[in-house]
Amino acid sequence: MDRSDYTELEQLPNIGPAGAGDLRLLGIAVPVDLIGRDPYEMYQNLCTITNQRHDPCVIDVFIAAVRFMGGDEAKPWWFYTPERKAKLGQAESR
Repeated sequence: MDRSDYTELEQLPNIGPAGAGDLRLLGIAVPVDLIGRDPYEMYQNLCTITNQRHDPCVIDVFIAAVRFMGGDEAKPWWFYTPERKAKLGQAESR
C-alpha cells in the first residue's frame, strides 16, 4: 500500500485501538497527520493531557508510526527501543 492509502490509524503497523486512542487525544485523526511530528514531543503531550506518565515504550510506538508515515519501512516498535534509551540517556545526562 502507498502511504496515502492509509486512512485509519489502526491500519498502521504497531497501532491498535489503544495506540489509536492515544494519537486521537493528541489531535492526530488520520495517518498523514503523523508526518513531520516529533515522537518525543508527542509522548510529553500525551502525559500532560492525561496527567499521568505513560510507559516509555509508547515513545517507541510513536517513533515507529511517524517514521513509517515518513517513508521508512515498517518495523516492530521494539526496534526503536535502543534509540529511545540512548536519546533519553543523553538528555538526562545534560
